[in-house]
Amino acid sequence: MLFEMTENGSRCGEQHRVRILGIDPGTALLGYGLVAATEPPEALTYGVVRTEATASVEQRLVRLYEELSRLLDAWRPDVVALEQLFFARNVTTALAVGQARGVVLLLCGQRGLPVVEYTPAQVKQAIGGYGKAAKRQMQEMVKLLLRLPDIPQPDDAADALAIALCHLHNQRPPWLRVAENSPP
Repeated sequence: MLFEMTENGSRCGEQHRVRILGIDPGTALLGYGLVAATEPPEALTYGVVRTEATASVEQRLVRLYEELSRLLDAWRPDVVALEQLFFARNVTTALAVGQARGVVLLLCGQRGLPVVEYTPAQVKQAIGGYGKAAKRQMQEMVKLLLRLPDIPQPDDAADALAIALCHLHNQRPPWLRVAENSPP
């Protein structure tokens, strides 16, 4: 997905590789993975933002805000792909994930950055070809699709890359996706 852009962001100047930032939200660990929409896709950066378990909720959210702000400023993604909050048995975990998602949504809203959301099953279907794929299978597919020497660590970073790849997969024209899945 290369297109022409000028300095002000309009299409018509130097070539620009579309950058998709995948985010696996959490307050203890927030995974991120930036993928360039090239052929094959390229992992530009990935990792996690860690917060201290002993810090207050407010301080953890401030840390997420500051680190994600730096990441967005440094890499200037074109779109953020975010994992949707799914029903969790643990209400405390669901609330913490929801708070981290709120930080991401606030930052994107402030920057006018589009956000797309995918359920875990959608990510697994796009990357592993099966909506209930095992975590290890997903990690291996991320490694293969991005031609990485090893599975990205920690798991949250691999999950974020998978979310970015899911968005990339969903942006391909339907006729191309059919052709990719057809036998030669």
